[in-house]
Amino acid sequence: MRLIVGMTGSSGTIYGIRMLQVLKSTPDVETHLIISEAARISLGLETAYSVKDVEALADAVYSEKNIAAPFSSGSYKTEGMVIVPCSIKTLSAVANCYSDTLLTRAADVVIKERRKLVLVVRETPLHAGHLKLMHEASLQGAIIMPPIPAFYHKPKTIEDLIDHTVGRILDVWGIEHQLFKRWGE
Repeated sequence: MRLIVGMTGSSGTIYGIRMLQVLKSTPDVETHLIISEAARISLGLETAYSVKDVEALADAVYSEKNIAAPFSSGSYKTEGMVIVPCSIKTLSAVANCYSDTLLTRAADVVIKERRKLVLVVRETPLHAGHLKLMHEASLQGAIIMPPIPAFYHKPKTIEDLIDHTVGRILDVWGIEHQLFKRWGE
């Protein structure tokens, strides 16, 4: 399975890092990573990971300026894409079909090919414009999945909360994991 992972500049880069860590140890999943310039800055502000550390977690890494990357065409088969975290700027580009970078072009291709696109929108509070953009992206087929914590699994650490969100993202593609205790288990 080929999965595109995009990371943008909103807070929450740890979600993207954890996603890549889990996928690295998942058999038969090939990850293609795009880290926006703003995400590179957020990564340094929020974590102890370097860009090189994060890039090492992916099978392939692309510059957001590389519009000729394989998955910029619908003929290159992928299972879809997750943008984690997804900034409002990127949400706006996706909702309005504005493909000026590889990251937003890849999202547009995923939508047009009717593949799964998960947007882990990281912003709060939300105003009507944000909600409208989420609605528009959803109408086009995107799955809007803000990293809202759940507590039924009785998390004890921040890592437990992060793993719950990452696990729910993996569920979209049916990727097996043991990141949290499911409701009713």
